[in-house]
Amino acid sequence: MDKETIKQILVENHEFIAKVELIKRDVFFEEAGNYVLVGSRRAGKTYCMLQIIKYMLSQGVDLSSILYINFEDERLLELKAAELSLIADTFKELFSTTPIYFLDEIQNIDGWEKFARRLADAGSRVFITGSNAKMLSREIATTLGGRFLIKEIYPLNFQEYLAANKITLEKNWEYGSQRFEIRKHFETYFYFGGFPEIIKFAEKRQWLDNLYQKIFYGDLVARYKIRNEFALKLTVKKLAENIHDEVSFNRIKNIIQSTGTKIGTSTVVEYVSFLEESWLVFGVKNYLAKISERETKKKYYFNDNGILTLFLINPATILLENIVAVKLRQLYADQFYYVKANNEVDFYIPTRKMLIQVCYTMSKMDTEKREMNALLKINELIKAEYLIIITLDEQRTEIVNGYEINILPVWKWLID
Repeated sequence: MDKETIKQILVENHEFIAKVELIKRDVFFEEAGNYVLVGSRRAGKTYCMLQIIKYMLSQGVDLSSILYINFEDERLLELKAAELSLIADTFKELFSTTPIYFLDEIQNIDGWEKFARRLADAGSRVFITGSNAKMLSREIATTLGGRFLIKEIYPLNFQEYLAANKITLEKNWEYGSQRFEIRKHFETYFYFGGFPEIIKFAEKRQWLDNLYQKIFYGDLVARYKIRNEFALKLTVKKLAENIHDEVSFNRIKNIIQSTGTKIGTSTVVEYVSFLEESWLVFGVKNYLAKISERETKKKYYFNDNGILTLFLINPATILLENIVAVKLRQLYADQFYYVKANNEVDFYIPTRKMLIQVCYTMSKMDTEKREMNALLKINELIKAEYLIIITLDEQRTEIVNGYEINILPVWKWLID
């Protein structure tokens, strides 16, 4: 690798940074932290890295202190780990400064880990993104020895999605005509999710299907050397169809075996862990379960409604619960639960003392009574301060047995 090519790449990247326009994403970074940005394919890891750079520039950091390089650049295809130091040396020749390192898709260089550790040990600030096909959180944590914070990047939340569509919320928007525009955008977001690139495409389902195929074959089949692709496909499908329920690995095994495919329960458990590591799904535990049961009995949700839609025929009720779970995941990481005893409530956030039930519509009296009774029965055990029922479109407040229950439309709740 010659220095002239590296200089050309570095200067071109500075020109790109200077002119790129970004819509701010709601992602927090510690001022002194080194980060590895991980998450699903196309969720916006590079975008968030560029946002960090733009923020630093706005705070007075000079562009000559920014070393940004994308290792998917075809001119770097033959770069070896031993030559990574050449990039740092070349940068210093150009700008005579010690840079802040932004290393995009660095997993393309075998042996990159030692270089990243050496930079961190020397006191440099370093930001890294990588494909989940080659970088897993548990492996990164081991390899980088605690020198880096791991930040999971999700697809756009609804507020970010509106911003990407150039929608600025007006004061009291929920009472004016803008609410109809918000509701229209929500419909698309609800069914097709928040991957940033999807906004540009008319054939959204086709784009999502192509993305899922890349995740399935690149991040799952190739990454884990899966030989029984059919069994893995069925596992994904059954998780999608059972969003509402606790997952029985043994039941999934029996369904797969009924097709004539041999598989054991332990293999199903392994497959689900692969899906979690590839940021396709995440598990939620029962708050009231014994510690020994919390890991073996979970409800599973998809990280994005768009991918989930691909597997469903009548998706609305499942998508509603999933989109609430995704928002809670973005807000509270793994510190939220469902609650199941004799009754069940969909979500509980201990730090907020908040119980949330999800119900597509409360228009029928028996449905309203069932959902409210479940919420009140569980609240006798939990003693929450906030009781909420999230619906598709309804909003009102009910006082039942002395407790205030707020019924909210999901599209408004996602913003508020």
